[in-house]
Amino acid sequence: MANDTKALLPQAAEGRVSKPAKWTTKSRVFFLLKFYWTFYVLFWLLPRLICEHFGPSSPPGGYVDPDGACPQVDALEPAGANGELWANLSALYAEDSYEKRAISWLSGAVRVPTETYDDMGPVGEDERWDTRGPFHEYLLEAFPTIHSSLKLTKVNTYGLLYEWPGTDSTLKPILLMGHQDVVPVNPDTVDQWAHPPYSGYFDGESIWGRGSSDDKSGLIAILATIETLLEHKFQPTRSIVLSFGFDEEAGGPQGAKPLAEFLLDKYGKDAFALIIDEGAGYVEQFGGIFATPGIGEKGSANVKIEIHTPGGHSSIPPKHTSIGMLSSLLVHLEANPFPVHLSRGTPVYQTLQCVAAHAPDVPPKLRRALVKGRKSDRQLRKAEEIVFENNALKALAGTTQAADIVAGGVKSNALPEQATALVNHRIATDSSLKDLRAHYPGLFKHLASSFNLSYTAFDATILDSKATFGDLIVSSPYALEPAPVTPTDADAKPYALLSGSIRTTYAKRREAKGLEAEKVFVAPGIMSGNTDTKYYWDLSKHIFRYNHHNQGTGGLGRIHTVNESMESESFLEVILFFTTLILNADSADL
Repeated sequence: MANDTKALLPQAAEGRVSKPAKWTTKSRVFFLLKFYWTFYVLFWLLPRLICEHFGPSSPPGGYVDPDGACPQVDALEPAGANGELWANLSALYAEDSYEKRAISWLSGAVRVPTETYDDMGPVGEDERWDTRGPFHEYLLEAFPTIHSSLKLTKVNTYGLLYEWPGTDSTLKPILLMGHQDVVPVNPDTVDQWAHPPYSGYFDGESIWGRGSSDDKSGLIAILATIETLLEHKFQPTRSIVLSFGFDEEAGGPQGAKPLAEFLLDKYGKDAFALIIDEGAGYVEQFGGIFATPGIGEKGSANVKIEIHTPGGHSSIPPKHTSIGMLSSLLVHLEANPFPVHLSRGTPVYQTLQCVAAHAPDVPPKLRRALVKGRKSDRQLRKAEEIVFENNALKALAGTTQAADIVAGGVKSNALPEQATALVNHRIATDSSLKDLRAHYPGLFKHLASSFNLSYTAFDATILDSKATFGDLIVSSPYALEPAPVTPTDADAKPYALLSGSIRTTYAKRREAKGLEAEKVFVAPGIMSGNTDTKYYWDLSKHIFRYNHHNQGTGGLGRIHTVNESMESESFLEVILFFTTLILNADSADL
């Protein structure tokens, strides 16, 4: 047996001593490379490929964000006596009788046309402002308790300022905003409306008409909340101020601007704990529900491009007319847009980080790029490539340009002596008017030279006017810097209060209606346009644009167009939101 066993083992040759094989440098390197390659494939590359192409989009039980990039505060319910009142009102808002009352409030407001046009003259001179008078009469009739209990000041005739003093004057007040006016209805589209645009018609689910969403739903929800709180004998500890402009759709120069100046003069700089104005709501994203209060607004500027050239008879034209030259400039402008990047710390970046942290169905490739992009510039560029396939997100992230108005020429047989274009820019939150203006001088210089034009940009001479065929002038008749970004860090108490109120409202409304509530996440967002808050920057560092609309059911989807409407359920939830916010703010440390 011993011999058989011995025969199965490796044997050394007779007369020789066996020695271990020598490791050469080449073999060592080969072994290490093979080892590391095997480790890389088995333990790093393969699991990721499986997850990306075959596995679920997030780990079982949901994605756990290791960096805490989008922390969520707990739902915040009013406490003490305010808590008891809040519970009673939450139940009241779910009753049919109150729903009918709320619907009648909004329907009545829609029936009063308060259209704003861009060319309206000063208040007192242009009769088109007079539509605000009947609207004020309607508010007086619809909300009698407010008008008998709160101090009302009318600023520049039609601006409405309501003040409800609290019992503790040392606390900073909260300021709630909205606007009375609506965009005009195009007469050519009236027959396209499911219901007449100023009917305020309720079909059992939605209130129809211009302003039902933007922004009479917000204004009426605030007044409904205050009226109901007064009827239930609520006395605030913290003062509440309501400010309603009347020309937001034309930029607010005669409404919001004088209101803001009045408030600044009376209350002082940074006098308000927080400001809430119209804005976004909540919507489903990648399997999660996200509320996105606007914490910033892009800047805005209209850039005017003018070309002046000699006139003459069109039968003897120059090589390029002023219109032809302007066309070349606009083509060149569109071929050279502002570079757009996904920048850390911007509202768009913060929104995406919250989606990556909490939405269950984010594609693995995008989630990985967003998470790793917090520290890696290369991964951030990967995330940018994916995200910017959505043109709307790309537009929100960067400075945009849109040639909106062109004019030139007066007759078919006369050479145009002047051609003009107006280009609208929306300036990214991490950019500035200075950056915008720096873009133009070099952009048009070579074209101006080739057309033999003098060139002035924003009052600076780029090419002189000696021996030129004409003049190119670039100016900016309107300009607004990006808004200051509202803080959302761990020390930002107003943002925490708002977030907790949103989460509580969402859950409570569904509980009161006997529905199962999904969890709602709060993500800092950004407005695509500007609100009346552009005049209110000095009044508070904590400005939010948010109305708690359900955007997934048409809340913001049909504003400024045919068939604007507001679901009654969504409107009732807006009322509950303002109720929750006011009662929470009343006892909060802000």
